[in-house]
Amino acid sequence: MAKRDYYEVLGLEKNAASDDVKKAYRRLAMKHHPDRNPGNAEAEESFKEASEAYEVLSDDEKRSAYDRFGHAGLEGAGLGGFNGGTFSDIFSDVFGDIGDIFGGGRRGGRRGADLRYNLSLDLEQAVRGDTVEIRPAVLATCDVCDGSGARPGTSPSTCPDCGGAGQVRVSQGFFSLRQTCPRCRGAGQVIADPCPACHGAGRVERRKTLSVKVPAGVDDGDRIRLTGEGEAGPAGVPPGDLYVEMSIREHPIFQRDGMNLFCEVPISFVQAALGGDLEVPTLDGRVRLTVPAETQTNRLFRLRGKGAPSVRRSGRGDLLCRVVVETPVRLTDRQKELLEEFGATLDHGEGGHHHPKGTSWFESVRHFFDRLTG
Repeated sequence: MAKRDYYEVLGLEKNAASDDVKKAYRRLAMKHHPDRNPGNAEAEESFKEASEAYEVLSDDEKRSAYDRFGHAGLEGAGLGGFNGGTFSDIFSDVFGDIGDIFGGGRRGGRRGADLRYNLSLDLEQAVRGDTVEIRPAVLATCDVCDGSGARPGTSPSTCPDCGGAGQVRVSQGFFSLRQTCPRCRGAGQVIADPCPACHGAGRVERRKTLSVKVPAGVDDGDRIRLTGEGEAGPAGVPPGDLYVEMSIREHPIFQRDGMNLFCEVPISFVQAALGGDLEVPTLDGRVRLTVPAETQTNRLFRLRGKGAPSVRRSGRGDLLCRVVVETPVRLTDRQKELLEEFGATLDHGEGGHHHPKGTSWFESVRHFFDRLTG
């Protein structure tokens, strides 16, 4: 079968820069690498094809010959010499150490897994800050074997298959590459007599109590990192980190939007008409709010500095109170009579219009129908 164009293989234009060639190969190699697709012959073939294309297009001399003469220009140019160290050199050039990408045996740069813990807080705790104890379940170093995985009094031995490297070299057709040692699974050591407490894992699941200092002003989704409190790594490897993510519970009175708080304040239509002083709640206690006469429903009153602080900036937000005028319910006959008398004075009494919004609305409606019928 005829070979595909190398630029087509990597999904590139002919004027692609060398960095673009490298990025394209990295993407395809990560996708089709045999370690990620065991037993998949099609993926292995795609991986070989991409590697061959990269070897040519990443070399200025070979690329020039290919651009001028196509595949025929590469005859005798040493293409396909992946045996020995050539392919590993290509892969190392793009990815660094192969073991770091596909789970090989270099243990120096690895560490235990990071963990996430969801911490639910009341709004008051989030606004004021608090110190909270949590008890996450983590994989911790086994105390019996001190993380070695071997029965006390014994110790792990060097893996005979990889010689402690954690990787073995295997041949796949004309490729020669390294992969994780199947016997020690990259650890470089084997355990003949496992620890009875952790069964050779070197780690056991355990709940530990941690104290988390929550700063004032945290919000939903904010995270606190507890360094070294994640999962323990294999023997000799440092633990990961624990990320505590904040989740703020719904509050019965206040809603939060960043640094501002909102609340609804119900008032009677008498208070709305005549005005007066109200007591409204804040997270710092009660405060007096003066409602002016002729206040309409949904009017917002701002109480400065009564909102929430922020962990990212100084100052404090505001509390916005939205007044809602309530219609009275379950009226007595006498109350209904009084309201009817009151309504009559609004409709026919002196003093001008008492319904500014209603009057303007009806005027707009009248003009609308006049235009339709005119």
